[in-house]
Amino acid sequence: MNTQLLGLLAETSIHPGAGQSAGIVDLPVAREAATDYPVIPGSSLKGALLDLARQKNVEKAVLDHVFGKQESAGALVVSDARLLLLPVRSLHSAYKWVTCPHLLERFHRDRQRSGHVLSLPTCNVKSNTYLGNDCGNLFLEERLFSRAEEIPPPVIDAIHALLPSDASHAHTRERLAEQLIVLNDDDFAWFARYGLGVQARNVLDSERKTSKNLWYEETIPADTLFYTLLAERQSDGKALDTVAGLFKERPYLQTGGNETVGMGWFAVALTNGKGGAA
Repeated sequence: MNTQLLGLLAETSIHPGAGQSAGIVDLPVAREAATDYPVIPGSSLKGALLDLARQKNVEKAVLDHVFGKQESAGALVVSDARLLLLPVRSLHSAYKWVTCPHLLERFHRDRQRSGHVLSLPTCNVKSNTYLGNDCGNLFLEERLFSRAEEIPPPVIDAIHALLPSDASHAHTRERLAEQLIVLNDDDFAWFARYGLGVQARNVLDSERKTSKNLWYEETIPADTLFYTLLAERQSDGKALDTVAGLFKERPYLQTGGNETVGMGWFAVALTNGKGGAA
């Protein structure tokens, strides 16, 4: 089965809705049931890719072959987009890109499944410590972490391949090594659960300008890095070639809720089978 990894770097806030309320948050983001990590369902991504293909006037016969019809499945298989890097506020910089050994382990397994030949070293991190550039005692939000050691370079290189390779993201790629932090799994889980933004939205009465409906919704911050695994059920290569063609001129994809207020934009990076950018 032919496969392709897609890196998805959030350029705006993202709201993949969960469809149900959770506590004081009326509209939380979708999360994995077991880990509570934010996730973008594969069905949402596939729908966004289909919508982009229609905007680019891809022939209907190609759309039916790649994305399927009501009576038959298409050749393209789209996995859920998995979280890899989460931006977290820091006293040492605007933010740090934070990940954990569990996310890196899953990323390694997905790379192997997609045909990437390079292995990733294991990162072991104790609670309340971090791997990364030496910042001394590091404050993330209100929590304090002490430095353990450097991040293995192959880990940085593998993540680097998921960032867009165009000129407008050159500085983004350059600062990855400086801003990347690996935390203990349990420490990271705290930020994934409680570190996302919550925004108040309102509907005003058009005459009195008073509130008709106030609600709170959770969003994933800009600069969060996800990735998804694409595959095709047929070996002719047409499905993956069609998807790659959607991003040749403009490597961006919009998905999730609140599209009309500018949310949901990702910069897309395609990787090859050896761990680098395509």
